[in-house]
Amino acid sequence: MFILTVPGGCEAASPHIEGTPYHHVTNGFRNPPGSLIYTGSLKETISGYTDRIMEGITGYAPVLSPDYVLSPEKVRTGRAKIKGKNALTWLGHASFLIHLGGKTILTDPFLTDYATGMPPFGPKRATPPALSIGELPQIDILIVSHNHYDHLDAKTIEALTGKTEIHVIVPLGMGAFFTERGYTLVTELDWYATTEVEGITVTAVPAIHNSGRGLFDRNAALWASYVLENSSKRIYFSSDTAYGPVYSKIGQEIGPVDYALLPIGVYEPRRRMKFNHVNPAEAVRIGLDLRARTIIAMHWGTIRLSDEAFEDPPKRFRQVADKNGYDYETAWILKIGESRILD
Repeated sequence: MFILTVPGGCEAASPHIEGTPYHHVTNGFRNPPGSLIYTGSLKETISGYTDRIMEGITGYAPVLSPDYVLSPEKVRTGRAKIKGKNALTWLGHASFLIHLGGKTILTDPFLTDYATGMPPFGPKRATPPALSIGELPQIDILIVSHNHYDHLDAKTIEALTGKTEIHVIVPLGMGAFFTERGYTLVTELDWYATTEVEGITVTAVPAIHNSGRGLFDRNAALWASYVLENSSKRIYFSSDTAYGPVYSKIGQEIGPVDYALLPIGVYEPRRRMKFNHVNPAEAVRIGLDLRARTIIAMHWGTIRLSDEAFEDPPKRFRQVADKNGYDYETAWILKIGESRILD
């Protein structure tokens, strides 16, 4: 089960379903046209994650420099300063609290210790979340990009309060996970489908990734990035993704965006990870394709899922952003727990 928490396995061929979009196939879904297709063996995939499994069993976790993490007191102070404003707080990994138009949105909730269905056999969290589950504000909208364990944590989902009041937005095939846990306002979206929740429009757009939480549900559910929009802001929240030609198309259709939340970690070794995860340079390239005014780094420094040094992603992201016209005001590397106003 752990294999699927860090995607990179083989892509099985499956026939397209006639009369449906390209990404619909008989056993689930596939990536957009032109995407790289992983051709390595299952043995290679499994061997690549042996270290992560052992780290989980032994309890080993890398230590993130305090320079990248806010103290609980500073987290609370920052949260108080953004009250009532369009703003966001990075909780760690791909989990954000986004405050937009008076509504609170939680993304890709993973706020517990292990990204696996069988702890401790799997990756152990290295850096605590900025807020515990009990410290979260009431959530109005919950969006999830895909069902890997480091983006969809069952313990977090089960512990959230006010389940019948939370609008859950997920890709196709993921709704039952929530209804089985007491959520009633659940919307599944296909790519380019849109829903509106109390003045906020949410559109799912393609990503280059995969899905699965066990041995027999590979790509049975869809994966997606999202565009969140109200009358004043347009925010792009990325799924885990590789880079591909689909991004120029997405940029033409939904760009420009005010803010793009982009994954910058989990990219080494490239021979395996490039099929499902961008590196920092490719993340910046997505920002350029989307014509993003501000790019925001995420998906690093929380849990070790790949081979690059734990603090390399933000350093490389800053270097590439600088070379492509993004400065400190328009390329954000947040500390875990940091809040910023979306002006």
